[in-house]
Amino acid sequence: MPGETIPAKPRLLTTRRAVLTGIGGVVGAGVLGAGGFLIVDKYDRFARTAQRTIRDHRVDLGTARPRMVIARGSDPARNVRAAVARLGGMPAFVDPADVVVVKPNIGWDRTAEQGANTHPEVVAEVVRLCREAGARRVVVSDCPVRRSRAAFERSGILAAAAAAGAEVVLPEDSRYYTVEISKRLGIWDILEPFVIADKIINVPVAKHHDLTGVTAGLKNWLGITGKTRITFHSDLQHSIAELAALMRPTLTIVDASRLLLEHGPSGGSLDDVKPTRTIAAGVDPVALDAWAFTLFPNKAVPENLRIAEGMGLGQVNFAALSPEQIVAG
Repeated sequence: MPGETIPAKPRLLTTRRAVLTGIGGVVGAGVLGAGGFLIVDKYDRFARTAQRTIRDHRVDLGTARPRMVIARGSDPARNVRAAVARLGGMPAFVDPADVVVVKPNIGWDRTAEQGANTHPEVVAEVVRLCREAGARRVVVSDCPVRRSRAAFERSGILAAAAAAGAEVVLPEDSRYYTVEISKRLGIWDILEPFVIADKIINVPVAKHHDLTGVTAGLKNWLGITGKTRITFHSDLQHSIAELAALMRPTLTIVDASRLLLEHGPSGGSLDDVKPTRTIAAGVDPVALDAWAFTLFPNKAVPENLRIAEGMGLGQVNFAALSPEQIVAG
């Protein structure tokens, strides 16, 4: 696009040209997911490499700091900054030598106002905080459902993240590594940033989802791979929990600045979007998802959170964490 600036590709990320195709590119598959699509790899991007593991990215905050903070105010970026500050500041999570990967939800070719993706101002502020903490590199990446460049551009995240100092990595420009997600799901091809990261910050948007009622942080991990993600849907609740067991983020920041209340996950109509001007941040991803569900009327806590709790990934009863409520202005 005219005037667009994309940072130079990071040295650890080897570019391999590949294309993600939607309905028009599915050849001989014959199976479409709930969203009416199946992602395939047109140029054999998923050639097997040596199998890798993904480290546990969590940090110990100690007992003096809150584990969950809810910030309210008219400015999404200010809410992010205030919530992280109350948790101890980004230096409590990020060291100067770190490669930090920020994982927004950039699933759809939608504008920021439509609520289908993480708000670009939220993503940009997370990047700025990481840069201020001295991170060696900050990478923003995700694998949209389809039309990845259009999603990155129209969401506003590509421009906002790059302006804040991030390296923006689209799935077709990333190398992939093979990783075993779980014994049940087996080996998958994962975007390189999520494999080589020292720290990972999950920055999902809270929104309606036609299969799970609501989607927030745990389901956001479906975006670490561009392979045939319809496979996850054979037992979606367990798949979400197993992905959460694989991806242990350093920090989770839930964007609830505006809520897509109906017709998710892709949305489209501004009539379905309600401004709520809220950000929640913390180190218990299960609790944060459980909190996100309370923002939506008549949405019960899904099975994937119960499964994740049983796996020791966090607790559904977020109120037991005594989340701090602050006003960011």
